Amino acid sequence: MTGTQMEPPDTVAAPPAREPAARRWRAWLLDGLSEHSARHPGPHGTPPQEHKGHSWWRVMCLTGVDYFSTLGYQPGIAALAAGLLSPMATLVLIALTLLGALPVYRRVAKESPNGEGSIAMLERLLPWWAGKIFVLVLLGFAATDFMITITLSAADASAHVVENPFAPDWLHGSNLWITLALVAALGAVFLKGFKEAIGVAVVLVAVYLTLNLVVLATAVGKIATEPVVVNDWWHAMSAEHSSPLAMVGVALLVFPKLALGMSGFETGVAVMPQITGDASDTYAKPLGRIRDTRKLLTTAALVMSGFLLVSSLATTILIPEAEFKTGGDANGRALAYLAHQHLGEAFGTVYDVSTIAILWFAGASATAGLLNLVPRYLPRYGMAPEWTRAVRPLVLIFVAIAFFITWWFDADVDAQSGAYATGVLVLMLSASFASTVAVLHRGKRAAALGFGAITAVFAYTLVTNVIERPDGLKIALLFILAILLSSFASRVHRAFELRATEVIFDEAASRFIDEAAASGPLRLIANEPQEHSTREYRAKEYSQREETHIPDGRPVLFLEVFVQNSSDFTTELTVHGDEKHGVRRLRVEGAVVPNTIAAVMMKLRERTGEVPHAYFNWTEGHPLSHLLRFLVFGDGEVAPVTREVLRRAEPDLKRRPRVHVG
Repeated sequence: MTGTQMEPPDTVAAPPAREPAARRWRAWLLDGLSEHSARHPGPHGTPPQEHKGHSWWRVMCLTGVDYFSTLGYQPGIAALAAGLLSPMATLVLIALTLLGALPVYRRVAKESPNGEGSIAMLERLLPWWAGKIFVLVLLGFAATDFMITITLSAADASAHVVENPFAPDWLHGSNLWITLALVAALGAVFLKGFKEAIGVAVVLVAVYLTLNLVVLATAVGKIATEPVVVNDWWHAMSAEHSSPLAMVGVALLVFPKLALGMSGFETGVAVMPQITGDASDTYAKPLGRIRDTRKLLTTAALVMSGFLLVSSLATTILIPEAEFKTGGDANGRALAYLAHQHLGEAFGTVYDVSTIAILWFAGASATAGLLNLVPRYLPRYGMAPEWTRAVRPLVLIFVAIAFFITWWFDADVDAQSGAYATGVLVLMLSASFASTVAVLHRGKRAAALGFGAITAVFAYTLVTNVIERPDGLKIALLFILAILLSSFASRVHRAFELRATEVIFDEAASRFIDEAAASGPLRLIANEPQEHSTREYRAKEYSQREETHIPDGRPVLFLEVFVQNSSDFTTELTVHGDEKHGVRRLRVEGAVVPNTIAAVMMKLRERTGEVPHAYFNWTEGHPLSHLLRFLVFGDGEVAPVTREVLRRAEPDLKRRPRVHVG
């Protein structure tokens, strides 16, 4: 009988083999491990090309979950820092916000309109390794800012939970565990997958600001009906200070402690790619996006300044000083205290829920910022392991760090405010300095003087804050040290990768390659890139043919690599061909010599279908010094490193390009 052979009736197809648990876990953990994963689709994410964007006011709400949420704890921190002078110190803060931070970040929006922020502006100022190290230091401070945003916001949210009158008794004194639970929940959201949530941000900000407006309107009404409280406040303040001039002087001295009230400006420029802009916008000139981002920054600054001033007055006048201190009912929750006192427990509970939600979402915004910040720079520098392109491993690391910071500070809002302010102020100082340099390069001397004055004020504020509360600097230094050590370890570990994003041959190079390939496998003589004479080229070719036994009569091509910036990690290679001094040369610019040669050879194998051969001379000198030259300057002993790069890139010995040394 012919036809398809049938299986015996009792034969059952075997089920597909199940992957080992470890492999499934690894696949889940590293899901999305690609270049795209560096653009995490969170609030700060870079939208895809088809993304149509959002109106600027909706994106302002996205920034607002970080910026406006500071109302949850800023009035209490201001009262602790300045006491009865809190409104005056807040006025100084508002002046610095509107006359300092706002102009600076309006300039940053123009200079860096695609979400890179002030760090990218400074990256362009310093060449070679100095620029890379400077960026790594700034990343340490940025990490401090974002990490403390997560932990401080969660700690303040836990304070609102514990102090709510409807909270069960067993929650009292559990701030640490509640904060850890909130941080863990935040991490779980990102492990599951965090999509853009501008709609949620709009609702949260609208509800939160409306409730704050009700609370402050009630407080102002209370003050208006009882003017004696204003007189009591003024007399108490006058008793403490000899004159109004002394009050102003003290306010100027203490306002740096209030600096965290300016948090959110760096986030404002980071979310620029989310703004629609105009239909005529291009990547190089998104004029509509720049205009709308400036609207966003200005509106947010004006709204927040109004809320800060009124909340500072209301809380200072209506809340006893003792309640602001650790253990007091207004500690870390001054406006919530007013909501419960003057609008009842039901309204106060609604206010608490709104505050908890926006504070928690501020942590989500900060986490998304970290997930975009780290992959944006470190992999490009070769200063991060490959797994940092995946979201989930980074989330686990950030959650672990947040746990440690929360435990170290015992979930205390006041104790973390110094570290928070340090991170915020360093970013603002870097932005103001970058703006000063930017306008100076454009010949705008008056603007440069203005930005220079702002830079000096931020520098004073930062130094004062660090002297009085050094914890922020200590944490930032730990972040900087960790980033530097891990970055350079990764750079050394990844030093032997091909490191070329693409290899392109121009017309002359393509012709030389095709004509030489007609005679068999390509023969390349690696040569120093400086200009040689005809006699020197002939001597080099003769010595290589004699010492490395290049087959007689076979054509050779000279391959010369120019290193312009050895601190770069990956580059696009364009190979130019020219014929001079009687030889044909392939000349290419790359970050490092051996990796560039290896990448060109791999591309030549792909183009010709045959394994190419490269011929080198040994270099005199100590192997260790050559290794250091390779890591720092991109050259050193080229032949063995080229061979090692090829070995790692092509495990099949038969297909691996050949390296000959004479």
